[in-house]
Amino acid sequence: MSEQWRSLERRTLLVHCTWMAAPLGSLALTALATGGRLDLRAWITLGVIAAVFAGISTAGLITWRRTRYRVTADSFELRTGLFTRRVRAIPLHRIRNVDLTANPVQRVLGLSVLRAGAGGHGTELSLEALSRGEAVRLRAELLARAGTAGADDPVLATADPRWLRYAPLTFWVFGGVFAAAGAAWRALDGMGIEPWRIAFVRHAFQEFGHSALWITVPLALLAVTALGSAGAVGVYAENWWRYRLEWTDAATLRVRRGLFTTRSVSIERDRLRGVALREPLLLRAGGGATVRAVAGGLGDREENRKRSVVLPPAPRAEALRVCAGIQGAPLSDAGLTPHPRAALRRRAVRAFTWAVLPPAVALAVLGWLLTPVLLWCAAGYLLLAAPVAHGLARDAYRALGHGIQGDRLVVRSGTFVRETVALDRRSVVAWTFTRTPFSRRAGLVTVTAAVAAGEDGYRIRDMSAEEAVRFAEAAAPGILTEFLDAPGGAPQVTRRAYGTHRRT
Repeated sequence: MSEQWRSLERRTLLVHCTWMAAPLGSLALTALATGGRLDLRAWITLGVIAAVFAGISTAGLITWRRTRYRVTADSFELRTGLFTRRVRAIPLHRIRNVDLTANPVQRVLGLSVLRAGAGGHGTELSLEALSRGEAVRLRAELLARAGTAGADDPVLATADPRWLRYAPLTFWVFGGVFAAAGAAWRALDGMGIEPWRIAFVRHAFQEFGHSALWITVPLALLAVTALGSAGAVGVYAENWWRYRLEWTDAATLRVRRGLFTTRSVSIERDRLRGVALREPLLLRAGGGATVRAVAGGLGDREENRKRSVVLPPAPRAEALRVCAGIQGAPLSDAGLTPHPRAALRRRAVRAFTWAVLPPAVALAVLGWLLTPVLLWCAAGYLLLAAPVAHGLARDAYRALGHGIQGDRLVVRSGTFVRETVALDRRSVVAWTFTRTPFSRRAGLVTVTAAVAAGEDGYRIRDMSAEEAVRFAEAAAPGILTEFLDAPGGAPQVTRRAYGTHRRT
């Protein structure tokens, strides 16, 4: 192919104008709220907007003129800078993923942002932005030149409108409402509008205070739940509209999704280290689950959590099918080794110590100091919270499990977010053994399998100390061999086994 330097799409300059929508919209709302009478503060704001727009437009023009890229025989190169020229390059054989995204404005203009990463911090090149056709062509070229071409594989999953029923079973049902309310409050306050002085807001608070709380509180919770559910469905639809998970060739897993902002994430098969089946409490109660890929080359930990999701909240059976399609073998949590009963006691003690006793003691002290009513509240809280805490502790204990299934290490834990992780045993590069004074007395140890992907380490919580090192050696042979004594042919754990040990 030609190795000439190429420029970004000219329409990129129009994208720089879109940032004006928010400040101009705020100014328009201020004008409406004040009957068209703008004060000095509003005119100063308008002047600042004009000055900043001129500066950003000039900077955008310079950036566009001075940004060039090319694909050579062995690297992908990006050249930027005005006074100081900077050339960055990624060897083609190190490219691990090529992602395409487009926000609503870019989609209207027919543009896409291309990001090519090599799997390490600071090893990503971003082109903002290319025409949609050029971005798709360049992505195919980079993946092909990186050696990921191959035969077609079947589609693993596509969007199903029935999955929308799982959207309300997420945090955003409640958290999203309060986040949106806080953002609106700050926006109005920034425009000089005092939200508590708006007539319907003041009237609503007055009615709430003068009505019977046993009626208004449930109605308020019902309203928040309804608004949150509607918002969660909207967010789910925007994020996962036209979702498609497929093997685009023999070595590249690709996720495409998005309604207003389109997203496309590619993961090279060689960078896949496993899958994680996640079941948050509400979603698990509704029979749903999500799936993440445990893969390297997806950025730092925060970026990895966003880009590694390969299946949105969906039926658990569909999640298990996707896990099997990615790893080539079914994921099963049957037959996992349970953990000692001491692990149950530790969870019960923690639940009572941190979730039950502090509120009860606080209410009892206030009741003794202020009013006996709070003493009854403390007793009621104990009666209600103790069974709930014990039930959650038992659920957390039942979730604990670990095992070896063929060439995979399977780990399961969690109650509020239950996670079953299946890792390629060859990807384990180190083991860390952690004990506290309390776990030592209980004969337990937490073992962490370190992998160069995903969360970097996956913990097997509260294993039997007698079993921990032997299991780690069986799961990833060779790392702990020198720390095992085998008198009479039976390996025993030595004191030196506790700590962190890496594959050499």
